[in-house]
Amino acid sequence: MATDAGSVPTAGASAALEGLPLSRWHRTIVVLVGIGSFFDLYEVFLGGVLAPILAREFALDSVGKAAVVASGFLGMFVGANVLSVVADRLGRKRVFLLNLVIYSLFSLLAAFSPNIEVFLLLRFLGGIGLGCELVLVDTYLAEFLPAKVRGRYIAWAYTVGFLGVPVAALLGGKLVAAQEIAGIDGWRWLLVAGALGALFVIVMRRVLPESPRWLESRGRYAEAEATVRDIATRAGAPTAVDDLPPRAAAPQQGQERTTTEVLRIAFRDYRNRTVMLLIFQVLQTVGYYGFGTLAPLVLVSKGFEITESLGYAALSFAGYPLGSLLSVPLVERFERKYLIIASALSIAVFGIVFAAAAAPWLIVLAGFLLTTASNVFSNSFHIYQAEIFPTAIRSTASGVAYSLSRGTSVVLPFIAVPLLATAGPVWVFGGSAVLIVLLCLDVGLLGPLTTGRALEEVH
Repeated sequence: MATDAGSVPTAGASAALEGLPLSRWHRTIVVLVGIGSFFDLYEVFLGGVLAPILAREFALDSVGKAAVVASGFLGMFVGANVLSVVADRLGRKRVFLLNLVIYSLFSLLAAFSPNIEVFLLLRFLGGIGLGCELVLVDTYLAEFLPAKVRGRYIAWAYTVGFLGVPVAALLGGKLVAAQEIAGIDGWRWLLVAGALGALFVIVMRRVLPESPRWLESRGRYAEAEATVRDIATRAGAPTAVDDLPPRAAAPQQGQERTTTEVLRIAFRDYRNRTVMLLIFQVLQTVGYYGFGTLAPLVLVSKGFEITESLGYAALSFAGYPLGSLLSVPLVERFERKYLIIASALSIAVFGIVFAAAAAPWLIVLAGFLLTTASNVFSNSFHIYQAEIFPTAIRSTASGVAYSLSRGTSVVLPFIAVPLLATAGPVWVFGGSAVLIVLLCLDVGLLGPLTTGRALEEVH
């Protein structure tokens, strides 16, 4: 029986989750959670697709294009801070449903924006809903999956989700070329598609159980045990939980930790990994989201038409789901922190090649290799950040840190887009490469080892 500093002792139900055989039930929750992440990733990269389209639609300058990209990220920054805290208070399942309800509503409204000001406001509000979607994906799956497959199965969930990236670019190119469908501008249908798809996921996610580890952290041991027994039955091993190890005495019921208390625990008991993750989340934005949001604008700056640039971007973006698929065997074979470093350095190299290339074939090849490396990187760090904090503070600590990536994403377009116009793409991606090197030093010096260890063992 393990005990987490700053959290409740591990109860028997948590130990039972580690011993359950892998089953169709495990694969089903991976798919359901992964489909939800599709819309987060679709929305993240939609900003880069919409920026050149709306620049023509509303006669936007560099600041206006940057605002299109930044508005959604600003909402995600707020949502990551607020909803990740709520997920530690009210449970993973409730917030899993709430965040997609918020996104669907405001994305649908944004599709009918009469002007750029209303559009930016609604994009911001929709972003709040998606702010902690990926944090919840990491947290929820990490709390259900056995250590021996945790990385691989979370990588599968993101492989499903990252299909949203090339879909955003492909739909963008098709709908821009179509101009209008049923009397509605093509770009507006991009927002409608995201909203209606998310509503479908809301219905499917209602079947997800609450996390037994979270229930234990709240002292709700009977519910946790009942949930695990139900999962064991669904997994075809109803007797696997008959001999649960004894649990420690329950904590005081109704005890609530404020965000300040959670962060105090994080900095007191997990100082190195907290500092590492805060620095990492600021720097990873530049390397990861920088390409996805800037690629169509970079291609336009190279002289390609909008429809051409979206076509080339879609080919490059195909590397996102393929890179995610490539990560599936890698995340269990190699220590996560070293895989993060190796893939980050690859992003830096391929980014500079993409920025300097003039021939379409080299642009697409460099972009494809960059996005492939990006999703080995992304899947590795999403798994990693869900492993390094105890259950009672996992969503809040990782969510607050992750919000910094969204906050940096708000500022990044206002620096990168004007710099792209004045200095060119090589300077933009060269600066990104320097920051990526700093990221590698941060993870290498301060990051703990996690691969193949139960969550309680990592702590």
